[in-house]
Amino acid sequence: MSYHHFSICERAKIEELKKLGFTTRAIGKRLNRHHSSIARELLRADKDVPYKAEIAHFDYTVKRKNSKPKGKWNRELADHLKEKLIATWSP
Repeated sequence: MSYHHFSICERAKIEELKKLGFTTRAIGKRLNRHHSSIARELLRADKDVPYKAEIAHFDYTVKRKNSKPKGKWNRELADHLKEKLIATWSP
């Protein structure tokens, strides 16, 4: 079974169904997702504010962007390598 992130459409459906009083199991059946995935998505929301699809999707995109490595290249490293290559050092 492969894992798929929630789309903004699925998050909007979760928000609306939760407002209507559906349980996580009922929402899961309607979206063809496991009920625990729905429960975890709802738990990510702020405790004081009801679940909002737009806010949840924005948070997801920020966290997704920050989860990727920044990389090791920088200008100082490039200058150092260039200097050594000019001095006929082997890479």
